[in-house]
Amino acid sequence: MHTSVCRVHNSSDPDSSYFLRVDWSERGLASGFQLLLTDGQDAWRGEVSAAAVCSEAAELEMQTERYIQDLQQALTENSTTYSFNLKPSPPAHGSNVTLAYEKVQKDISFRLGSVLLKAVPEPAEAVRELLIYGLQRGNAMEHHNQKLEEENQRLRAEQQRVTAELKRYASGKEALEAELYSRFVLVLNEKKFRCSCYSCACFPPHSVNLLKAEDKWQVSIMVIQSLKLIFSSTVNPLDDNLRDITDVAPCRKRRIRQLGAPDPVVKRPNPQNSKRKRYTPVSSCHIYCLFSSLF
Repeated sequence: MHTSVCRVHNSSDPDSSYFLRVDWSERGLASGFQLLLTDGQDAWRGEVSAAAVCSEAAELEMQTERYIQDLQQALTENSTTYSFNLKPSPPAHGSNVTLAYEKVQKDISFRLGSVLLKAVPEPAEAVRELLIYGLQRGNAMEHHNQKLEEENQRLRAEQQRVTAELKRYASGKEALEAELYSRFVLVLNEKKFRCSCYSCACFPPHSVNLLKAEDKWQVSIMVIQSLKLIFSSTVNPLDDNLRDITDVAPCRKRRIRQLGAPDPVVKRPNPQNSKRKRYTPVSSCHIYCLFSSLF
């Protein structure tokens, strides 16, 4: 069973004030509802059946669902879109009254329905029931608000905990990034130091520093061409040994033909010219150090 209490005003007597209680079943207002109207001194009761609800919807040529929606807003909500008219106004003590409820739309009002309310023999009992319902409703709402407040406090504490965890994780992440960066810098500096040591060992620094900035590119091209010649022209050691052997046959013939003649002065080859230039093998480390020192 659902119950709703709201404050209504009589359109013919705006200074008057009434309290309207509406009770309906689980199926909604379409199955019928009961009304209790009181001004604090007198009380009136009435009932609207399901057939009356359907006939009112058919008379207005409205869909039942739409009519039920407007009816529930008019009887359970304090809205200026709906108005009430009580006849007779003011009602006489102990007499029956008719309550009509209307919908106002663009300065045009049309009646949603009306109900005949009968006077309650003991209005004090009806007023007491209304007060009891108001107190129970207030206590239920206060209990619900207390639960919501406890839930809000729990959620607030959870939010603070999560925020603290996030801050801790963020600070740990920054510390880890700083540590990794410092390690990376140390490794990089060590690599640079080793490369500079190799460069100084393979190529003296003064031989490279004497070059101008515009000549470094030309020097690098010359180094590449020299390396190509070194790797392309490999000397066979067997050829060197064969060239060093002296052919003795022609020398015998010359000695036989020129007997008695003074021995000619044999020119000995210059040992510096006879020696071939030997190339020192160049490794990839030398090449890398040369280019790193140039640029």
